[in-house]
Amino acid sequence: MRRFTTRELTLAAMVAAVYFVLCYFGNIFQLTFGPVQVRMGEALTVLPFLFPATAPGLALGCLITNVLSPYGPIDMVVGTLATAIAAFWTMKMPRWQLAGLPPIVMNALLLPPMWAWAEAGALNSAFWAAYSLNLWTFVAGEAVACYVLGTVLLKALPRIGYFRPMIPAARLS
Repeated sequence: MRRFTTRELTLAAMVAAVYFVLCYFGNIFQLTFGPVQVRMGEALTVLPFLFPATAPGLALGCLITNVLSPYGPIDMVVGTLATAIAAFWTMKMPRWQLAGLPPIVMNALLLPPMWAWAEAGALNSAFWAAYSLNLWTFVAGEAVACYVLGTVLLKALPRIGYFRPMIPAARLS
């Protein structure tokens, strides 16, 4: 296993902290856990495309954020797992245009069934209605976070001199 440099560990810790802060303040406007979830911290899930060391920081930031979740411990486990898988999958994306896809797909697969179960409590017509609504509102919110806000990050960060040495050369083109 590769050892992380001090700079990479610091970057991962900063990403965890920024993810939490963005989600915490988004919760003031009912964006973090609301009916249409646009977690501003989810914009950071595209960062492993440029900075592979940020993947553990994203998972940690999501875990800390999900402590506040109205869905309880299950969101801490399932939500964090979805973000962790998406972050590691984002590292493998061949082009920046695809970097937002893993968070959208993983969260769409894992979170709407969890929310629907929490709302309906059984596999019945209420579950499927809640699942359908949660799926579409979640995908829309996640797409805004990853493809609107995330694209800004993917385009801006390589232009900042401090970050350029940490970005693999293949990702700079």
